[in-house]
Amino acid sequence: MVEPVSRNAAEDDPDGQDRDKAGGRPKKKRSFWVELPILLVIALVLTILIQTFLAKVFLIPSGSMETTLHGCTGCTNDRVLVDRVTYDFTDPSPGDVVVFKGPETWSTHEIASQESSNIVVKALRGLGSLVGFAPPDEQDFVKRVIATGGQTVQCCDTSNRVMVNGKALDEPYVHWEGEINPKRQQFAPVTVPQGSVWVMGDNRNDSCDSRCQGGGGLNGTVPVSNIIGKARIIVLPPSRWGGITDHDPQAAAQPVALGAPAWQSGLPLGVGVAAAWPVLFTGRKLAAGVRKAAGRKRR
Repeated sequence: MVEPVSRNAAEDDPDGQDRDKAGGRPKKKRSFWVELPILLVIALVLTILIQTFLAKVFLIPSGSMETTLHGCTGCTNDRVLVDRVTYDFTDPSPGDVVVFKGPETWSTHEIASQESSNIVVKALRGLGSLVGFAPPDEQDFVKRVIATGGQTVQCCDTSNRVMVNGKALDEPYVHWEGEINPKRQQFAPVTVPQGSVWVMGDNRNDSCDSRCQGGGGLNGTVPVSNIIGKARIIVLPPSRWGGITDHDPQAAAQPVALGAPAWQSGLPLGVGVAAAWPVLFTGRKLAAGVRKAAGRKRR
């Protein structure tokens, strides 16, 4: 008696393994070392997408935000996670630490130009900057928002404090590099244009910000459209992990804002690596399903 030919994929492959067409032997699964480059590529792509649209890691290039953010030449600088989504829904507020592209009037940079004529070097630097492991573009700055559109900012009162709309600010984050220099702090009243912000570094003796960029005044203000995002968390080095305070200096009665929860302190690169395996696994399952469906149609 002739046995009927099975039309069921499960019967053709009772142990659940794909078999080659020649000898019916199970196909060999790709080794870990073959799949590793695929995982790395997927992780890199996911990391780039995350940092382009959701959050990006920036290296702090200078000491202008000490001691809130650490940066110096020849040492381990802080790397911060910058939220790129928040300002799509809300406006920057006083006390926010923001990363932004310097306006055209900002001619003094915090880091020297990193440009290279070597194409390979430029590509590697661009990739490193994208994932937060190389210095940022020399046009990028990190400062704290002091006043927003329509507010008048000036310095100083009799206690050497910055004032907004005639009210002295509460600034517990201010750091003085060396002796306090009242002349360095002083500037005439400036009414911030709508759609712009006035920013200053926490290290008041060592920060060229809205007070001096472009000669100060209106030239020192930063358009909101130039802001890349809000600095949320210090992610590296591990000894510096923690949230970045966004204490509102204009509301002295309010407590200092709490840092971000610990679960948010992962790097986008880590998220990309963690997501790479599920993406690859799902892709393999989909490919297997397509092969099986194609095999049934041929029969």
